Amino acid sequence: QVQLVESGGGLVQTGNSLTLSCAASGRPFSGNAMGWFRQAPGEERKFVAAFMWDANRAYYADSVKGRFTISKDRAKKTVSLQMNNLKPEDTAIYYCAARLIWNVQYYNQEMYTIWGQGTQVTVSS
Repeated sequence: QVQLVESGGGLVQTGNSLTLSCAASGRPFSGNAMGWFRQAPGEERKFVAAFMWDANRAYYADSVKGRFTISKDRAKKTVSLQMNNLKPEDTAIYYCAARLIWNVQYYNQEMYTIWGQGTQVTVSS
């Protein structure tokens, strides 16, 4: 059974950067879609970014476009989320998610079948 493990969360000040990493453990993951979602206190979980593994294509929510970059490390079989110019409104628990087959509704959390446990990102003003 494949499990996803996030790492890299923490507390930073406004304007600083953080890099989150998502690694698959257990049975090798051969899927084509990985995504990042986040959930702020009192809010629903929302789409942040998605990555189509074989086409090497990335997709972003408008709120993070230009500041966040999702990328893959093929050798390590991980997906990273580089977050620059962080803002207090980026504070949330960030979740990594995956599915075997790419879906055009990459922004819809219902499309993902495997989830990590989440990592906390806190941005102080």
